Amino acid sequence: MHATSLRPKHVTALVEHWIANSIAPGTLQNYMSDIRWWAEKIGKTHIMHPSNGFYGIPSRDHTPRDKAQFLREDAFLRIKNDYVRTSVRLQQAFGLRREESIKFRPSYADQKTFIRLKGSWTKGGRPRDIPIDEPSQRELLDQVHEFVGSGSLIPSADLYKHQSVRYDHCVQRAGLNNLHGLRHGYAQRRYLRLTGWYPPSAGGPKFSELTQTQQKIDQEIRLKISRELGHNRIEITRVYLG
Repeated sequence: MHATSLRPKHVTALVEHWIANSIAPGTLQNYMSDIRWWAEKIGKTHIMHPSNGFYGIPSRDHTPRDKAQFLREDAFLRIKNDYVRTSVRLQQAFGLRREESIKFRPSYADQKTFIRLKGSWTKGGRPRDIPIDEPSQRELLDQVHEFVGSGSLIPSADLYKHQSVRYDHCVQRAGLNNLHGLRHGYAQRRYLRLTGWYPPSAGGPKFSELTQTQQKIDQEIRLKISRELGHNRIEITRVYLG
């Protein structure tokens, strides 16, 4: 097959495959944008239905349901690959995305009081810093240094795409699904730590129930957390914090 061989049946099969693998609605929408770009480049925009709903893709979920995950040690131990297990630990400790945790290189990232993520690791190519303010984070980073030295969490003989496939295989074998919830967990813990109260998604007070002083703190902390997660928009924190 060639790039110009794209047909409606291929789009439908892809969407069915992604939905069967519980890909998040927002990610599905991004994938569909990619396919529409492809179809445009080969002069076949007519093969794509203009509505994602036609393919059974829901709209992005901005409801304040609690999606946070926090893995206990027994869950980590079910991940049999040391590199993958360490990547997942970093996801939980710092709210990293999957790709960021796989490409993580401690010799570059560890800046003593914060970690610095390269643009080549992150979504949209935006570098960012995340503070190190918990002893458990420092302990984990020391362990990562000892494990890979000057290398990354991609084995030296492999490429990112190889480790990405290995990651998916290992977490599935461990019975772990949709680890994006670890970012939700990170955001909730940061919010609690920085404000002193739980966010709405974890049972905390709604914005209207806060005092004026608390509302100001809420907005400042939400923007800070948004930046730590790599978004830079306060509105996106509704997804994580309610």
